[in-house]
Amino acid sequence: MLTIEDLHVEVGEKEILHDINLRIPAGETHVLMGPNGSGKSTLLMTIMGFSNFHVTQGKILFKGEDVTRMPIHERAKRGIGIMFQRPPTVSGLKLGKLLAATSGNRAEDIQKYAQIVHMDRFLERDINKGFSGGEIKRSEILQLLIQNPDFLMLDEPESGVDLENISLMGSAIGQLLEKDLHGRQRKKSGLIITHTGYILDYIDADAGHVMCDGEIKCRGNPREILKDIKVMGYKECMVCHHV
Repeated sequence: MLTIEDLHVEVGEKEILHDINLRIPAGETHVLMGPNGSGKSTLLMTIMGFSNFHVTQGKILFKGEDVTRMPIHERAKRGIGIMFQRPPTVSGLKLGKLLAATSGNRAEDIQKYAQIVHMDRFLERDINKGFSGGEIKRSEILQLLIQNPDFLMLDEPESGVDLENISLMGSAIGQLLEKDLHGRQRKKSGLIITHTGYILDYIDADAGHVMCDGEIKCRGNPREILKDIKVMGYKECMVCHHV
């Protein structure tokens, strides 16, 4: 599904990511952990194709196609979707209008998914305007449910969200990632940034990665990595024998 080879990324003429190599097969969900400022969100934004994240070396392959220089809308058409940690407020554009454009005006799908994530009464409101933290996260999930991407990127889906909303979103994310299917039947893949690891209570992740100082330092079982981080912090990942 996704292959990243020797990726180097600059933001504002400063190199943020170095020597990133990552492979996520179809049907697998991976989690990405690391301290604040380590480059996790930069990686997601680069995969999505935002122009201020400049690839200076390496390449990004999606379903075998080189998308390194491809614009955002072309990546979205090919099946890449993202949930932002802090999405913007869009005044003057109703959430329902955006979903209609994304879905090809399939009103029945919009209503169905809006009800699943308890967002049906928000469809006539400006996107994220006056939304609480939990409502913003549910709005992001709703947009992804309508887009139905093959590769799903989530930037800290549990941050600022209460337990009830985490459970609701966990169920919706599980649906997006086809977690109800047997492993070999799943076609969708995901990359999820998490600080707390709470999302692992709702999503079975296949692999975990730790990013420090713009490099992936450690790979392994996500629950074991999280347990070690809680005990020893991220400093152990700098010398992790799994590299």
